[in-house]
Amino acid sequence: MRSSAGQSPERSSLARADAILACFDDAHPTMSLPAIVAATGLPKTTVHRAIEKLLELGWLEQQRINGAIGHGRDRYAVGRRLFEIATLAHLRTDLREAALPYMEDLYEATHETIHLAVLDGVHVLYAEKISGHRRITDLSRVGGRMPSHCTAVGKALLAFGPPEAVDAVIAEGLDPRTRTTITSPVKLRAELEAIRLEGVAYDREECDIGMACVAAPLFGPDSTCVGAMSITGPARVLRLDRLAPAVRTAALSASRALRTRVE
Repeated sequence: MRSSAGQSPERSSLARADAILACFDDAHPTMSLPAIVAATGLPKTTVHRAIEKLLELGWLEQQRINGAIGHGRDRYAVGRRLFEIATLAHLRTDLREAALPYMEDLYEATHETIHLAVLDGVHVLYAEKISGHRRITDLSRVGGRMPSHCTAVGKALLAFGPPEAVDAVIAEGLDPRTRTTITSPVKLRAELEAIRLEGVAYDREECDIGMACVAAPLFGPDSTCVGAMSITGPARVLRLDRLAPAVRTAALSASRALRTRVE
């Protein structure tokens, strides 16, 4: 079993496990052994041994196709054990629980979809979601990631986060998802400055055609931005200007509740 220079076998094993788990995303909720080998670039025997251990730990689950076993026909999915562990994360026990009552208030007032997200590198990670009466995109599932530069929650997090986070997003490239996505670093920085002044961020069909969103930041005890809350719905009916005060008030209330929880 080959290990990278300077890495112990245990650390190398964890790196391989992480590489395998990173193969799964919204587009690939299940994967075959050959697909995992191709995605990781690791030897087939190494991946097979790692998968056997991950199955034993409950970090992966096996799904058999038509009862067939082996020969690349089995598919794998992220296991329930990882979900159980994730529910204990600080993100869910503090930020989520502080924000959820105010998310529910927003839902009752609007019956639109309400999101809670945090910044994860150059992406936003959705920590909670209350689905509205109207069906919208499934891209914002809990645990899912989206680019931060074209989402309202992402822009709120960038506007009130550290400057290096904005630099990292721009360095990564402002890929267009729709014709209205901001792809200019100058325009993005100007919008983030406007968000800091107004206290809310908008997504006007920048992430998904037909969808609009308004978001506001949540702050922790040390006044750092720790999350963002949003209202999302069809662009043709959502009045973002009317919803902005509501989401800003809810985010401020959640921030106060979070400070109370952790002080």
